[in-house]
Amino acid sequence: MRGEDGEPLGGSLRDKDEGLLGGLLRAGHLASLEDLPALVAEHAGRAGLAHAMLYVADLQQQFLVPLPGQRDEAGNPLERIPIDTTVAGLAFRGLEPVHARAAVAPGATAEPPAGDGPRRLWVPLLDCTERIGVLGVIVSNADEAVLARVNRLASLVSLLVESKRGFSDMYAQLVRTRPMALSAEVLWNLMPGATFANDRVVVTAALEPAYEVGGDAFDFALNGDLLRLSIFDAMGHDTSAGLTATIAVGCGRKYRREGADVLAAGEAIDDAIADQFATDRFATGILADLDIRTGWLVWANRGHPPPVVLRRGQVVATLDGASGAPMGLRLGLPTELGRYQLEPGDRLLLYTDGVIEAQDPKGELFGLERFIDFVIRRETDGVPAPETLRRLINTILDHQRGWLQDDATVLLVEWCAESDDFAA
Repeated sequence: MRGEDGEPLGGSLRDKDEGLLGGLLRAGHLASLEDLPALVAEHAGRAGLAHAMLYVADLQQQFLVPLPGQRDEAGNPLERIPIDTTVAGLAFRGLEPVHARAAVAPGATAEPPAGDGPRRLWVPLLDCTERIGVLGVIVSNADEAVLARVNRLASLVSLLVESKRGFSDMYAQLVRTRPMALSAEVLWNLMPGATFANDRVVVTAALEPAYEVGGDAFDFALNGDLLRLSIFDAMGHDTSAGLTATIAVGCGRKYRREGADVLAAGEAIDDAIADQFATDRFATGILADLDIRTGWLVWANRGHPPPVVLRRGQVVATLDGASGAPMGLRLGLPTELGRYQLEPGDRLLLYTDGVIEAQDPKGELFGLERFIDFVIRRETDGVPAPETLRRLINTILDHQRGWLQDDATVLLVEWCAESDDFAA
């Protein structure tokens, strides 16, 4: 039975969950992004989840930024908080719920306490598997039933944020900490989200400098069992470099959707860049296809640093056997198709030269060995792939004292197929 507001009457946990999720979903249809914090707080409160707070991650994933109009229990406007040193940030970093005493402020660095009593519970907001922020609520206890309810609420809130953010400049303004270069504005709106995962594969990417990126770009799409990957590094660091990278992504995507293989797509990109710039500009890149059922990888290397395969904490292959000319020069040289069989649990690293050529003030390169060692160590520690790349980019920025001389992009693929799938 339902009341006049359409929500179920009764006091069972199932009724509360249905009322919370159903009511918020109905209210969210005609809501703007700016309306969400109040709507979430209202409907969460009815289900016993008090003082709901919504934070989203900034572009570089260094801060959690509150959606506008929110206040704490004392009536003070919420402020942005660091991801690396706070309890709320721990939920974002670890992709797991975290709780602290209800009196602990959102930006506190306290560890989650033991014992009973009111708790401020933080859970990650995930757009499918891409981290977009955190949700915080105060609960009387953090038992399994309450945790399940908050996780379900977070899933719905994530979907609502994702459905609204593309129709408002407010979200883009909110997650930026400084003005963005024109080339970066174009590229960020062209590239896909940074993370995708299902039960067979994880794909995640990171790119810096986020606000001044000129010529680096990545793209990926899963079509049935075929994961199609690409990474590009265009000549230069200006708007023309951004246009070159845009042509590479757009052309590669067009021919991919028309059924072209990696060799044909590479040739099409070569022609498209040359048509625009008369062979004055070029881009290097990797175009690859991974069958996520079998682990069979094929790729075309167009003058780019070779991919690396990691297995059980070691480098097992540098895929440098196939190489061709950069795209845009119309050299007419043949490109060889590379082939490799991944094993379950393998990680494939695609990257641009800005990662390994990053220099500190003394001229010391970050280097390939340090790059690979960093990824392996985080894998050994059980750090999720998206968090590994977030920490990697921060480490590269620290190496260059916060300012990169070149774009640095990493695309990490983890093939998660079960051993019996591999054997089949």
